[in-house]
Amino acid sequence: MHESEEIDKSDRRAVDALYRISALAGSESDPQVVLGGILDEVMRIFSASSASICLLNADSDRLIIEMQRGLPKSSKGLELPLGVGITGWVALHGEPFLSGKVDQEEKYYEVEKGIRSEMAAPMREGGRILGALNVDSLEEGAFDEDDLRLLVLMANEAGRVLESMWMIQQLRRKADQLQTMVLVGQDMAGKRKVEEVLQTITREALLLLDCRLSALFLYDDEKDLLKLHSLQDADGARAYEETLKPSESILGTSLRGNRQVQARDILRTEEHHFVKLIRDENLHSMLVTPVVYEEKPIGLLSLYMDRHHRFNDDERMIVRALADLGAIAIENANLYARVFDSEESMRKSERLTTLGTLAAEIAHEIRNPLMVVRLLFDSLDLEDLNDEKKNKDLSVIAEKLDHLNQIAGRILDFGKSRESFRKDFALREILDDLALLLRLKLEQSHVRLSMNEIPRDVMVYVDKGQLQQALLNLILNALAAMPEGGDLLIEASREREGKVHILVKDTGFGIPDDLSDRIFESFLSGRAEGAGLGLAISKRILRGHDGDLELVESGSKGTVFRLTLPAPG
Repeated sequence: MHESEEIDKSDRRAVDALYRISALAGSESDPQVVLGGILDEVMRIFSASSASICLLNADSDRLIIEMQRGLPKSSKGLELPLGVGITGWVALHGEPFLSGKVDQEEKYYEVEKGIRSEMAAPMREGGRILGALNVDSLEEGAFDEDDLRLLVLMANEAGRVLESMWMIQQLRRKADQLQTMVLVGQDMAGKRKVEEVLQTITREALLLLDCRLSALFLYDDEKDLLKLHSLQDADGARAYEETLKPSESILGTSLRGNRQVQARDILRTEEHHFVKLIRDENLHSMLVTPVVYEEKPIGLLSLYMDRHHRFNDDERMIVRALADLGAIAIENANLYARVFDSEESMRKSERLTTLGTLAAEIAHEIRNPLMVVRLLFDSLDLEDLNDEKKNKDLSVIAEKLDHLNQIAGRILDFGKSRESFRKDFALREILDDLALLLRLKLEQSHVRLSMNEIPRDVMVYVDKGQLQQALLNLILNALAAMPEGGDLLIEASREREGKVHILVKDTGFGIPDDLSDRIFESFLSGRAEGAGLGLAISKRILRGHDGDLELVESGSKGTVFRLTLPAPG
């Protein structure tokens, strides 16, 4: 065979190889299948004992054996420092290299025993090094310069094919992300609760970027604090508490500068948030994105990877878009909550107005027969009875008739000040009268009432009837919470700051957790027989006396309320 025929045959071999490599991009969509097909072609063309494709990892600046033929299975995924070995040298310098005797080559790095010859060519696209195509043989001098030139052509074509496939994949991924963002935006627009919006943001961020963890912090500008409101992993929401000052963390850099911040190795930074979580989960990389509405920071979206990763421009852009959508959804949910609260306040105001009109009508109808009852009671002239207990009961009845008349008058003349009805009273006297009034009700309810020793000189400046009404409301609520009976304790003390404290303690079933923050709202039915209006009235009475009514504690063992009153003068 003539030399020209040998050249033609070699050229045809190169053209055929390049054509088959180029055709892989049109017939396959999986990059792994394409990489395997390229190596199969390389092995066949050069009669090689092994071959590999090493791709450059932009996050670690190392070469990773992405696909191999003829090497041990354990070699797949092996990382080589850039510049180490013939393959590493080729990727670093961007030049092909051939060695017919690797045992005499100082650049050689042994991956498989018995290799005698090796050549490698850089894979590039648009001037950028993607990795290297490597070929080995168990024979010395197995490859020549023509083989190296052909390998360079094959490596260039392989780089072009891979770049085209990656670009197609990237376009598909962007299309999927865009569709996801549209769906996420629609989903969040329908959320009415802030917590639901936050959960949606962290869940979708986790899926879009395939992260280990996704967290969302809200910023309290009054307290200058970041508080974690949502944390999710692949299994869903996680229970975790975290509150910190922006100045204590890299999160603050993102918040103050209104810019995205990323860390490639947070284990090596002096980070002061998620300290235990970062260590336990072996988290490495982080991307922090500010959540901003109309130039005002309202929070931070933070993503975490359990590997070294450099977030590229596309990833940062998609997270920024998600954060912007989230900011709008959060503000919409807050606005909805404010509108709902306003409507609820208006409804309460309307009900109060209606109730006031109704109460005035009822008071007007009650006051006339009440006056008749009092006149008839006075005309009976019952004060000369010999029974001391009955005389005491009659005295209480007369006092309560007066009290009812005062209440009716107060409703009819709501704007009139009650200051003229206040006097100095011994607290012990008020409580003793209350105990006498309730003795039959306590017996029927099988509740034992006890009071601490209250000195007679503990005085309060109050409207006696109103204070007894407030205490009566509390005690009746306590009895309703002890349907099987129990103990009721009233303690009173004079504090140094010129205040008198009264504690009302019961052993009932307590107030439900979901109602404990709203028990002083009008029309709230709290305990079994409806405590809401009574507690609201009692609190209003105490505040009208420059005091207060507070829930101290409530649980399965009972409830404690504290009444605070100013001491006289």
